[in-house]
Amino acid sequence: MTATPTRSTAAVWRPGDPEGDRRFAAIGDLHLERGGVLPDVVVAYETWGTLSPSRDNAVLVEHALTGDSHVVGEAGPGHASPGWWPGLIGPGAPLDTDHLFVVASNVLGGCQGTTGPASLDPSGRPWGGRFPFITIRDQVAAEVALTDALGIERWHGVLGGSMGGMRALEWATGHPHRVERTLVLASTAYATADQVAWCLPQLLAIRTDPAYRAGDYYGSPEWPVTGMGIARRIAHTTYRHEAELASRFGREPRDGEDPLGGGGRYDVESYLDHHATKLSRRFDPNSYVVLTEAMNSHDIGRGRGGVAGALASYRGELHVAGVTTDRLYPLRLSREIAAAREGTRLSVIESRHGHDGFLVETGQVGTVITDALRAG
Repeated sequence: MTATPTRSTAAVWRPGDPEGDRRFAAIGDLHLERGGVLPDVVVAYETWGTLSPSRDNAVLVEHALTGDSHVVGEAGPGHASPGWWPGLIGPGAPLDTDHLFVVASNVLGGCQGTTGPASLDPSGRPWGGRFPFITIRDQVAAEVALTDALGIERWHGVLGGSMGGMRALEWATGHPHRVERTLVLASTAYATADQVAWCLPQLLAIRTDPAYRAGDYYGSPEWPVTGMGIARRIAHTTYRHEAELASRFGREPRDGEDPLGGGGRYDVESYLDHHATKLSRRFDPNSYVVLTEAMNSHDIGRGRGGVAGALASYRGELHVAGVTTDRLYPLRLSREIAAAREGTRLSVIESRHGHDGFLVETGQVGTVITDALRAG
């Protein structure tokens, strides 16, 4: 179960700072897309490598729904889990810290250091269910403020997968002059009806958990972990491919259990139970709700003349990559982005793992990253 984070003293990166240490930047008040102001926003972030004197070697890595700023590294103090993209950042890695300064921030509305529902409001109470509705554009606005605090005028590259891909694409279309290269992995230009539909039962599962209390459960001995566990089971099923589940689990019962005898589980049920329990130990249900609704808001074409109109404003290099077996963000959506903008490059990641292929196929993903960030 996630503890309520404390507000930390802001500290911006300086040369010589340890790599992979979580730091905090106070970015002040944030004006939200739908109106209103979120006050005293703090953004948690981590860095690897060294920012060049000309500040032109910085790359921003955007995490997915339940990720955070800890892209690589072990679990430990300040880090609820190991890095979610092992092997992709470091000397000689695709995100080569001998040459690049890599930044990853925890998203606005999250629960790993950045201002979110568990943060304190101006009265000193956790925001809880009163945390304002935020959009993908608001999340990027917070990242823009962090970018300014770091003294980075223009990113050498911005990249991310899934919800991270949404933010990468929003950077390119909302702040086109501040991004030289953009890589969008297993994502979309807008939330589809199918994606919104899959989100609805997840949101209902959390909100109808009696322990949810309209989002005001901080300080209570019971959190809505049952509801979030159900939400995670639903989501995780969409993250993997049917054929993979069939080949890994089939109709096999869990060792020592008999699903035909009542109460026993099939192997695939045990697998989903494991992921539900794992997430409940490290993630705030309120953040799950806030971030899921932000994903539903995603549409780079809103107020910009549609997707093609939005993409036309970007003069940098755009590279999209989709996963062959992705049933949540199917490959057709990556092809759609590429077709909407002349000069966009498209890569196909072959995987049996479905949407999670962008996390699992690190060899192929590393090649795509290297290609996408290559100058010229």
